Amino acid sequence: MGGRNTYAAGRNAKFTYKTIGRFRGIKVLEGMNGKHNLPEEAHTSKAYVKLFKDGNLQMLRIYDNDHFLVREIGYHPEPSLTGHHNPVYHIHEYSRDFKQRPPRLFSQEDVKKYGKYLTVEGHLK
Repeated sequence: MGGRNTYAAGRNAKFTYKTIGRFRGIKVLEGMNGKHNLPEEAHTSKAYVKLFKDGNLQMLRIYDNDHFLVREIGYHPEPSLTGHHNPVYHIHEYSRDFKQRPPRLFSQEDVKKYGKYLTVEGHLK
């Protein structure tokens, strides 16, 4: 997986992530050469996961059919949503120009759709 708008535009870039397992059927990626986030574009998958060392979900990125990032579920502080600095699961949505819309908390629909990724089990599947 490479940089922004390379694979989606038909240009291959040097791989900067490696697959280290699967979590609920989704590839778990680990950054190489100092990369710490997940890619802004997908090569072939519709989603990628980043886990904490204990095996719990840190980030889930979801991509559209054209490999562009459309949604990110993250677990980190979002004081604009909660008023505190404790981590909270929330959603960021993206446009094609990689601009992030304001984060939002989970709706009941989101919990039904993504809740299975948020349960604490502490291991790769």
